[in-house]
Amino acid sequence: MGIFSKKKFAVQRQFRIWARPEMKVTFRAEVMPGRSREERTFTVRQVLRNGRVSLYDFPDEHREGAFEAINFLRDKVK
Repeated sequence: MGIFSKKKFAVQRQFRIWARPEMKVTFRAEVMPGRSREERTFTVRQVLRNGRVSLYDFPDEHREGAFEAINFLRDKVK
């Protein structure tokens, strides 16, 4: 071990997983004004390493801030 040698540590970045493939997400109304909730809802195709998602039937990749907060109980029958 020399004086000038540097130890290389593996740097792990921890990403908060906010979506999963095949999950439904809804764009915020401010992003798609004039459309109903059903028209703003899409299914996640892939979650990318940078935390963004790609969607089925919608171009580009999108970040978490473009979507409404996820409410898992929304579709549950009362």
